[in-house]
Amino acid sequence: MKFTLDEFRAWKHKKVTLLGMSGVGKTYLSAMLRNHDWFHYSGDYRIGTRYLDESILDIIKQQAMQVPFLRELLRNDWIYIRNNIKVQDLGPVLSYVGKLGDPERGGVPLEDFRERQARYREAEIAAMYDVPDFIRKAQRIYGYNHFVNDVGGSLCELEEPGVTNLLAKHTLLLYIQVTNEDEERKLIRRAQSAPKPLYYRPTFLDEHLQRYLDENGLEYAAQMDPDDFTRWIFPHLFHSRIPRYEAIARPHGYTVTSDEVAGVRDEADFLDLLETAIERED
Repeated sequence: MKFTLDEFRAWKHKKVTLLGMSGVGKTYLSAMLRNHDWFHYSGDYRIGTRYLDESILDIIKQQAMQVPFLRELLRNDWIYIRNNIKVQDLGPVLSYVGKLGDPERGGVPLEDFRERQARYREAEIAAMYDVPDFIRKAQRIYGYNHFVNDVGGSLCELEEPGVTNLLAKHTLLLYIQVTNEDEERKLIRRAQSAPKPLYYRPTFLDEHLQRYLDENGLEYAAQMDPDDFTRWIFPHLFHSRIPRYEAIARPHGYTVTSDEVAGVRDEADFLDLLETAIERED
């Protein structure tokens, strides 16, 4: 949605989608707004609890069945396993997506990794198509006045125009841009030390996998240290996503900086920031 300043101020039930790389402040803003009558829709939480729940459990059960004691308990239905995904802790989703590399060092084989990536993409698309329904639920069932959609950092990778058009139709798109090298380095270090689930476009993954193998004198993905590959590829992923986010924000939404977001302390600050973004485009 696009607005004049007066139209935005008169918008009774505000609905905002936050775009940007993991770590720029989307979940910080969303959690803060929850205390001010905003419904927080977490795309990754929806993915984990609805669209990948069974796949995550299958992997956990597969590992548990290798332990004789647990194998007997599971086969006799004496225990059950469930996910405990939280908005602030997406560990089960991260474990499912995994890291590409040597299985002996905790990595996922290439073909399995590709399959999980495809399922993760499908799940993220499905979670975004659920947004209009959750906007209605937020108001009619839960009584929230406003709605914030906290999307995963890989939204720009999906190559699914229908998702962008849907979100632009139902929400104001706000892209949080990292504008200086110091912030870039901090975000990259943070993502490398505390990774979130990552989706790679197949062409991007193929190109950078081959580059990594060549640089390290390796022949196969199964020879890679999973942690080292993940740390190596993330800066390349980060910079490849910037023009993709800008291509979404320019025609469909508004842009603010991570520095501006860092100064937001409450709902009033957030609304002021949105007004600033709208004024910049007038």
